[in-house]
Amino acid sequence: MNEIDIALLCKALSDANRLRIVRMLSGGEMCACKLLERFEITQPTLSHHMKTLCDCGLVDVRKDGKWCHYSLNCATLGAFQAFVGGLSCRENTEVTPCK
Repeated sequence: MNEIDIALLCKALSDANRLRIVRMLSGGEMCACKLLERFEITQPTLSHHMKTLCDCGLVDVRKDGKWCHYSLNCATLGAFQAFVGGLSCRENTEVTPCK
């Protein structure tokens, strides 16, 4: 996963509603109608959030007639987890002066 993909994922996850959707989908596939029941937003707003999550590759959609069923893309989530897991924070005990 390159930096552009990571940036798109971070941008998609920068909204509290989208974070909540991702958390809900971590429990398995959900129909859009069931997602909508848990929010106080309109259907077009949910569609916008789902498009953002799908466009960055984090969420997959499966259409069944007029219904859309959403699930997390495990490969994308795994790559993002690997990126975040590879980050570290080290205490710098020595101050290196700038030249």
